[in-house]
Amino acid sequence: MLRRLVLTATVTAAALAGAVPAAGATPLPFPLPLLSAPDPDRLTVIVSDTGNTRTDGTYELMCDPAGGTHPAAAKACARLDELAKERRNPFAPVPEDQMCTMQSGGPATARVTGTWQGQRVDATFNRANGCEISRWRTMEPVLPNTRS
Repeated sequence: MLRRLVLTATVTAAALAGAVPAAGATPLPFPLPLLSAPDPDRLTVIVSDTGNTRTDGTYELMCDPAGGTHPAAAKACARLDELAKERRNPFAPVPEDQMCTMQSGGPATARVTGTWQGQRVDATFNRANGCEISRWRTMEPVLPNTRS
């Protein structure tokens, strides 16, 4: 046991000696800079079966700054910022035990993938019942308004 302790102390001392900068060497800045920035908000939005050929399609949405091929990028990013400030996850599915009205909002579907708030996103949306319709509306204008 003593032999292992002496060996560990010797190795540690040698490692620390090697970590000391040589004379004239530039010391590392403190604190150390981040090696990589968090992923920016970047989403792919695929919308289909809305009944409107202007809103169906695939869009890229980038935030900070707003851009991409999304038709309302600035408004969509502003909405996502608003939801983040409210600490709401708009990509969370409706809980399985949630009571929902049995109404149909039409056959529209959407899938959103990418990164938001540093988290991976892979969410699907539809308008199959009251809960899903509400969830869709929460995401407008990230998702298109399907009401006439």
